[in-house]
Amino acid sequence: MQQQLLISSLLIHAERHHGEQEVVSRRVEGDVHRSTYRELAVRSRRMANVLAARGIAPGDRVATLAWNGYRHMELYYAASGSGAVLHTLNPRLHPDQVVWIADHAEDQILFFDLTFLPLVEAVASRVKTIKTFVLMTDRAHMPAASKVPDLLCYEELVADASDNFDWPQFDENTASSLCYTSGTTGHPKGVLYSHRSTMLHTYAAALPDALNCSARDTILPVVPMFHVNAWGLPYAACMVGAKLVFPGPFLDGKSLHDLFESEAVTVSAGVPTVWQGLLAHVESNDLKFSTMRRTIIGGSACPPAMMRAFQQRYDVQVLHAWGMTEISPLGTACTLKPKHHLLDEDERMALQAKQGRAVFGVDLKIVSEDGRELPRDGKASGELLVRGPWVIAKYFKGEGGNPLVDSWFPTGDVSTIDADGFMQITDRSKDVIKSGGEWIGSIDLENVAMAHPAVAMAACIGAKHPKWDERPLLLVVKKPGAAVTRNELIEFYDGKIAKWWTPDDVVFLDAIPLGATGKMQKNKLREQFADHELPTA
Repeated sequence: MQQQLLISSLLIHAERHHGEQEVVSRRVEGDVHRSTYRELAVRSRRMANVLAARGIAPGDRVATLAWNGYRHMELYYAASGSGAVLHTLNPRLHPDQVVWIADHAEDQILFFDLTFLPLVEAVASRVKTIKTFVLMTDRAHMPAASKVPDLLCYEELVADASDNFDWPQFDENTASSLCYTSGTTGHPKGVLYSHRSTMLHTYAAALPDALNCSARDTILPVVPMFHVNAWGLPYAACMVGAKLVFPGPFLDGKSLHDLFESEAVTVSAGVPTVWQGLLAHVESNDLKFSTMRRTIIGGSACPPAMMRAFQQRYDVQVLHAWGMTEISPLGTACTLKPKHHLLDEDERMALQAKQGRAVFGVDLKIVSEDGRELPRDGKASGELLVRGPWVIAKYFKGEGGNPLVDSWFPTGDVSTIDADGFMQITDRSKDVIKSGGEWIGSIDLENVAMAHPAVAMAACIGAKHPKWDERPLLLVVKKPGAAVTRNELIEFYDGKIAKWWTPDDVVFLDAIPLGATGKMQKNKLREQFADHELPTA
């Protein structure tokens, strides 16, 4: 009963009990690579020996700049399993931020995919602590010359290393991996996970009322392994023995659909912006999904129109989920209770639009501006606070001081919680529109706009108003070839929301800025439209 909860145990279990299960990766090199959990375990032990030979000691940070693939998976286990700390760098960040984060983390070695060779060449001379650079490819694809000093070849290192490695035993509270927040304001903050927190999170994530993972599944994580450890799916897959399919850098609608069909994928996970591309491809080519039966959507709210398209047109169940980097990330999953299946379709869809119930281990509450806990009646709205065994108590190196409020972590989300425990995010506290002293939820307004057949993407922000302080401004990207006017969109809101919530103006854009994790960057939109003049009538 005193055995330590260590990440290496997941790989040991997968090798012993699911050794023949496939791990399929579409590689940066362009081909499809096939492996198994048994081979993954062997190569992870070899890589653990490589790290030791390169002087990586327990607690040292091992950085990656890599897509979802089997080599990245090997590093997940080789680094953490050997007592080092896996640090997944986000390649979508600006090079200056990559340098700052690598230095702040004090990374010692960097593994990276071919795609990111130009990025690494741009930062290699600037980072202070990284001593070793490893390109995650074979000799045939190594560059003839590179600006990266003493560049090593991943496959040569693996081939030359022994697979004789005993995973060490140590305190389960030892750090296992490090992720940084997206840093929309100021520098990103580091979030350090332990073996214990990761293992408990993995148990919870795999539960039927959470992500519902099993050996009967074929899981394709679209959510990147550099974004909060792909929501824990690389760990959960090993725990249950599911087949894993990695898409590499090919995240367009056609590439994803082709992989879903060829590998008989049953479940996938990603942010709404990725699914927009997939649905557009499927719809325009009159395709269907042969095996995929559910998709986990998180990162930002899933528009009801997208949910209806998946479920009604393609028989793909949508599991709405919510989490944060600071909570490992899973907090809630919108799994219905038996009584909810008796609801009519519109009522059931309204419930599915919520972010769902807390998974075991996570506790939620909402509070007023003065810190008073609000009732769980589905109507009261306040700031969402969370606590649990995989929720951080502080940021890496103590950045930002103590974030907790009486042992609860303040999420910055404005939410409701109903009597059954279903939580719904109505806004981010910094995104809420305050009109005449009353709150207007931007997510509701965006969801209505997204239901219009001509709208591809919509964002709603507050614009200055001389009388009401702020009024809603709707920013829209139209679907290719679609036509819709400002007045038509405003009229589209009739009967769908409270009349006074209706946007005062609509601006059509070529694109809405997205952050490194696929979320809309409303801070940039607020800057761009800070001086926007609303119509007077």
